[in-house]
Amino acid sequence: MERLDKFLCDSGVGTRSQVKAILKAGRVAVDEKVERDCARKIDPDTQRVTLDGEIPGGKRRVVVMLNKPAGYVTATEDKAEATVMELLPEELRRLDLKPVGRLDKATEGLLLLTNDGELLHRLISPKKEVPKIYYARHEGTATLPDIQAFAAGLTLRDGTVCRPARLEPLGAGESLITVCEGKYHQVRRMMAARCMTVTYLERLQEGALKLNNLPRGAVRELTEAEISALET
Repeated sequence: MERLDKFLCDSGVGTRSQVKAILKAGRVAVDEKVERDCARKIDPDTQRVTLDGEIPGGKRRVVVMLNKPAGYVTATEDKAEATVMELLPEELRRLDLKPVGRLDKATEGLLLLTNDGELLHRLISPKKEVPKIYYARHEGTATLPDIQAFAAGLTLRDGTVCRPARLEPLGAGESLITVCEGKYHQVRRMMAARCMTVTYLERLQEGALKLNNLPRGAVRELTEAEISALET
């Protein structure tokens, strides 16, 4: 059993807000009876759901986590470079997945891909302040003034203003950096602004989701519990 609104979203009918409006308008029927309740539980295998008299397309919502290796660009296609899409199994390539944000070619680690446009927008929107944690090896050692500068919000050399972030030194030439936005090469540029050139960068966590022991280059689908945690 699953919620009617989730079934419709997964079927490609629209975003949650769009599905809510469609249901409110009385355009959806379950077993020939108009249904307006978003939370109605249905069994897709035994019950017939229609939208304007037609069966929805049946698109399945998918969210996957990739442990991105260096050497791949974050794009759905590129004429000159290998893309992260080439790391996906063939069955996933057919699902119209799109990367959630970007990791640059040299950066490794956690990258999400999904065919859920609403979730994608939520995760990349600075307004949602979804934290992203990176491990960096870099020149020099982060000091208290560096930590304070990150916490206050850095202004980069080109005038770009970054939101407050967390810099946690791990020792000489190693740090954890937490940001809640995804500007172009942001972590590398923030570290460079404090005279700490990054030599290696890996994303370890996005929201509550951790990379953990997923092998480099491997991919796995998220569970419904993990997806729900990203949505909160």
